[in-house]
Amino acid sequence: MRALFNPLVRIALPSVALGLALAISGCSATKDHYAAGEDAQQRKAFEAASETKTGATIDTQATYLKVVDQMQQQDLWFASLAHIDALEQRWGITPDSTRARADALRQTGQAELAETAYKRLLATPQESAGYRGLGLLAGARGNYAEAVQLLKQAQRRTPTDALLLSDLGYANLRSGQFEEARLPLMQALQLQPDSKQAQANVALYLEVTNQQEQATALMNVNRMSEATRAAVRAAAVQMRAAGNSTALPTSAITTASVSAMTSNVASTRPRDDATSVPLALKPTRWAGMGGVRTASQQNPTASTTEAPLAPTPTSRGTP
Repeated sequence: MRALFNPLVRIALPSVALGLALAISGCSATKDHYAAGEDAQQRKAFEAASETKTGATIDTQATYLKVVDQMQQQDLWFASLAHIDALEQRWGITPDSTRARADALRQTGQAELAETAYKRLLATPQESAGYRGLGLLAGARGNYAEAVQLLKQAQRRTPTDALLLSDLGYANLRSGQFEEARLPLMQALQLQPDSKQAQANVALYLEVTNQQEQATALMNVNRMSEATRAAVRAAAVQMRAAGNSTALPTSAITTASVSAMTSNVASTRPRDDATSVPLALKPTRWAGMGGVRTASQQNPTASTTEAPLAPTPTSRGTP
């Protein structure tokens, strides 16, 4: 009980009372300031927690590479370059990071830098991606004969990559090697029957080789849009004129075999978007800051009547 009569306590009481009175009298004038300060503290705490969570999540090189891969699958190519810089600063340059950089450089219209990066992949575990990237760059220049040779080098190293096979078949068609296109295109379609790129390229092959009935059957079973069908037929007319193809290939494709190849996915696949025309060797989506290239920009010899190419998810066969 003595503590209740401590002189220090009695002396402090008036000061506490005075401070309380001042606080009450000044509350209305300063509550906004206090509220703003509290909000700022909460924001800082939230940002710090978010950064901590992010740092805890991306704690290995493999995890960071997955983040970069996801960004590239969403066509965030410019942003992925910044993250590749950060990744390499932290863990160093590897074939995996070089491949991601090369793909991003190609997709952002930096062909020379991309070529240098792809060449660095040769004689590494990512050698197939290096040859494939070089082949895609050759195709973008309109040099399809060179593209075929480079894509064959890639295919020898990864023989079951469906999108690589589709690219190889398309390059064969563009270079006038119609019969040589058949094998890789049919392999691509059977390995990945739900690939719109593989479907369109097989339809193009059928049109080029005067198998219109089978081409129509394939486009019907896969519910291709009118824009895609028109682009396929326009490209076929141009290729036939360039290659002077009038005869059927030695091994024709029957309508029944077309239906059998795609019946397992046709019933559940949604209708193609009207702008989806996956006919090219992975078009460069960004020319400077101008957006998507058209077929005539991507393929210098392409007909100007061909429909514009729409952005499609980048193949992770290269990507």
